[in-house]
Amino acid sequence: MKNLFTSESVSEGHPDKIADQISDSILDAMLEQDPESRVAVETLVTTGLALISGEVTTEAYVDVQELVRQVIRDIGYTKNSYRFDADSCGVLTTIHQQSPDIAQGVDEGNDKKMGAGDQGMMFGYATDETDTYMPMSLQYSHDLLRELARIRKKTELLPYLAPDSKSQVTVEYGDDGHPARIHTIVLSTQHDEGVSQEQIKRDLKEQLIAKVIDEKLIDEETIFHVNPTGKFVIGGPHGDTGLTGRKIIVDTYGGYGAHGGGAFSGKDPSKVDRSAAYAARHIAKNIVAADLAEQCLVQIAYAIGLSDPVSINVNTYGTGKVSDMALANAIETTFDLTPAGIISRFDLQRPIYRKTAAYGHFGRDEFPWEKLDHTDKIANAL
Repeated sequence: MKNLFTSESVSEGHPDKIADQISDSILDAMLEQDPESRVAVETLVTTGLALISGEVTTEAYVDVQELVRQVIRDIGYTKNSYRFDADSCGVLTTIHQQSPDIAQGVDEGNDKKMGAGDQGMMFGYATDETDTYMPMSLQYSHDLLRELARIRKKTELLPYLAPDSKSQVTVEYGDDGHPARIHTIVLSTQHDEGVSQEQIKRDLKEQLIAKVIDEKLIDEETIFHVNPTGKFVIGGPHGDTGLTGRKIIVDTYGGYGAHGGGAFSGKDPSKVDRSAAYAARHIAKNIVAADLAEQCLVQIAYAIGLSDPVSINVNTYGTGKVSDMALANAIETTFDLTPAGIISRFDLQRPIYRKTAAYGHFGRDEFPWEKLDHTDKIANAL
């Protein structure tokens, strides 16, 4: 029996990711004008329509209509044939004031500090199987779609490509528990009429897969499925309604580790669903980078209105150089995990969120929670 693990990703043109990018663009626009903005914005996209709703407290003014259209335009929905395009789709907005009951618990919690915006548990994960400390199956899934988008937007190599696409990579592991080869690659990409599936498969293998996947991991037994339904002309919001927060596994670790259930996009950093998940990833990555474990899962839990976590848990899956309890104790003494502390450490009250809303929130050095700046501090706390 082969030891296989599969992860998927979706492109910036996938309906759910359009919704995530719209929500995070509105968040960015409000933070740019008012860093203290409290934002919880949800988006729905469907044939010819984008519906924006949510709760905010802000001094900012945002032209939501024009902002939404610009996001859709940037993604590439500019043709009438897509049945959803930047210039002709309707944009409806129903955003109202944040609940004062929640606001008072965040602004000054029960312990007179900035409180968590909600209860819940957040997870961070890291593994040494890639240079990014991300699972290989998910990293390659993201890389394929990021390069596919670059080809679609920046070159004339494959002019028939349309914005909506999905990927899935299955990695086969050896007896030592490390990646041995790529077992299966699945790619589905929206395309114009009149293009044969044979041409699409040939083009993607030559122009995309060969450039993204390490050739040493692909062999004659690697399986390729390209547009396995046989046709993918109808896509985007016309083919499938999109909602904010519906791709939480794509956003995190591709099924590895665990997930607390909370989505990220459209939420300002006072919402620990987002900020504490970033903090947990930062901790897990630094633990693995410090050679204290080959993989690490960190859980942090909060109660609404309270600033300090109610619990911290570490699981190194038997790969730790010290006990999981010792690592949990080191985390507690090394990191300020209050919402205010996390926001300060990563400078989160600034417009950095739209670019997180496609191709994963983790494994990308451009984000502050990916810094390897606490390896020595963790080791010294043990």
